[in-house]
Amino acid sequence: MIPYGRQQVTQGDIDAVVAVLRSDFLTQGPAVPRFEQALAGRCGARHAVAANSATSALHLACLALGLGEGDVLWTVPNTFVASANCGRYCGADVDFVDIAPDTWNLDPKALRAKLLAARAAGRLPKIVVPVHFGGQPTDQEEIWELAQEFGFKVLEDASHSIGASRHGQRVGSCRWSDVTVFSFHPVKIITTGEGGMALTNDDEVAWRMTTLRSHGITRDPARMQRPPDGPWQYEQLELGHNYRITDLQAALGLSQLDRLDEFVEARNAISRRYDRLLSGLPVTAQTISPGNQSAFHLYVVRLRGDVVRRSQREIFERLRRHGVGVNLHYLPVHLQPYYRALGFAPGLCPEAERYAQEAMTLPLYPALTDAEQDVVVAALGDALG
Repeated sequence: MIPYGRQQVTQGDIDAVVAVLRSDFLTQGPAVPRFEQALAGRCGARHAVAANSATSALHLACLALGLGEGDVLWTVPNTFVASANCGRYCGADVDFVDIAPDTWNLDPKALRAKLLAARAAGRLPKIVVPVHFGGQPTDQEEIWELAQEFGFKVLEDASHSIGASRHGQRVGSCRWSDVTVFSFHPVKIITTGEGGMALTNDDEVAWRMTTLRSHGITRDPARMQRPPDGPWQYEQLELGHNYRITDLQAALGLSQLDRLDEFVEARNAISRRYDRLLSGLPVTAQTISPGNQSAFHLYVVRLRGDVVRRSQREIFERLRRHGVGVNLHYLPVHLQPYYRALGFAPGLCPEAERYAQEAMTLPLYPALTDAEQDVVVAALGDALG
């Protein structure tokens, strides 16, 4: 089976992890801040806060931005459920904005229209979470302008797009957002096994995320409510969580970070080859907006319903039988049973709903060979019939 995604681990990565295993610190040691500083420096952000998953990082960001009961978080349906769940963890309500038909990212026009209606109803969001689908940055400057006009915070879910850029600005710089979150799951661009990172240019938000990832505890005398009795003193200032990443994971991430540009270049080359090989088939690929360099975490095609006569399921199953590990990213979040129970129903985001009925994720990872890619394309052509 050719999987849709696969990590690439070298002897150098293994040596980095073994070095930590032989050190004094397996967790809460020096590897974590080194990883944070390296990534913040690469992206051009003031702060980076590592966590044990991107889901945890999204939750920490929401808490640090003040999201709570009575507030509303908006995101897109075309994402993993974590982009919405982070709001629910805080006790907030969640709502959804439709995607654009070509980029498959949040549609700024739909966002503006929904914001105008929400302002009239007195129910504006506190946080909007645009998702960089497939590795392509969203229209961040336009979303940022809307944030200034309507008064919401911007939390970029960039789980797919470490190594990407928009108009020369690296994703993670927080040029047009309050916080940006990356994921290091094994199928992502670089991996720590499980793990995530939240970047920000706001000193207070960074401090809150750092404190909240470790039970809400501080050992900083300047932050304590009363003078410390001794060097052993610590205070729990609020209810936090144990969202810490280990030094083992950080060492792997730091080693992988050295090859980030190489990974992104390989993914772009494979995607360009897909574009050429698929040009004669009745499918469409994601439009990459001018000024964007995608990290190409995913290569997704949409089946052209006006030409393709076989069902999405039949094509999916035929590809699997050919040994091609296709997948579907994503089923609309608002149509999951949990969110249906909250009152969401079909018709809320018609473009995202159409997308889910036509989409198919093809294998894409740096080690994918031309021969394997040829197998994928031949199998797709056969499945389309």
